[in-house]
Amino acid sequence: MTASQTPSTADELRGVGLRVTAGRVALLETVRRGDHLGVEAIASGVRERLGQVSLQAVYEGLHALVAAGLVRRIELPGSPARFEGRVGDNHHHLVCRSCGVLADVDCAVGHAPCLTASDDRGFSVDEAEVIYWGACPDCSTPRGT
Repeated sequence: MTASQTPSTADELRGVGLRVTAGRVALLETVRRGDHLGVEAIASGVRERLGQVSLQAVYEGLHALVAAGLVRRIELPGSPARFEGRVGDNHHHLVCRSCGVLADVDCAVGHAPCLTASDDRGFSVDEAEVIYWGACPDCSTPRGT
């Protein structure tokens, strides 16, 4: 494979030591084609591709993909977990308090400044999560204008 070729989903799974199955391929591709999907939406997308799949199989598959670093789990207070395929970069999230829409936002100050705490108290920091809360454009615009 040349540097200009992108690896297939199967190659990515093999690359992180996961067995390649139709379910895992469908799961990873569904997450990547979606936009911060919940488990039910992911299961629906996988079922469209493969037919019947249990919710338990979806949860187990997501757990494996998150552990392997191919998928990111986003846990917002008071909401079910959502999943995204954008991993390995320094991005954060915007969340609308009204409708719950979730959007990616790049870090404003560079590659990984959020990993440098003012006082790490001896922790070895490997991840930081920044969530901006507010109102999305649809919810902040008065109706009827």
